[in-house]
Amino acid sequence: QVQLVESGGGLVQAEGSLRLSCVVSGFTFKTYTMGWFRQAPGKEREFVGAIKWGSGSTEYGDSVKGRFTISRDNVKNTVYLQMNSLKLEDTAVYYCAATRSFGTRILLDTSNYDYWGQGTQVTVSS
Repeated sequence: QVQLVESGGGLVQAEGSLRLSCVVSGFTFKTYTMGWFRQAPGKEREFVGAIKWGSGSTEYGDSVKGRFTISRDNVKNTVYLQMNSLKLEDTAVYYCAATRSFGTRILLDTSNYDYWGQGTQVTVSS
């Protein structure tokens, strides 16, 4: 049974930091590109970033570049999202997702992901 379980969300003040984790089971983690998306109320799900299988190279959405960092541990079957310098507009439910794809444009599209977590809420306060 495939499971992606996010954790680490919560309430944080602006300019603070949080680290999200996503623990995976039920498929071969090291052969999947792992993405992070977020969705704020009334908005579409937005690409945050991804870390590719094999090379471990990363891609980021423009709104988080320079502030967020994605990493993975193929032994622990876990992907991380380190979020620094958080802004009010970062408030959203954050989801991790898995895909066998690695093309940059493909990673932006939610429909190209095979598996999704249930999401974890991140709220940034002033």
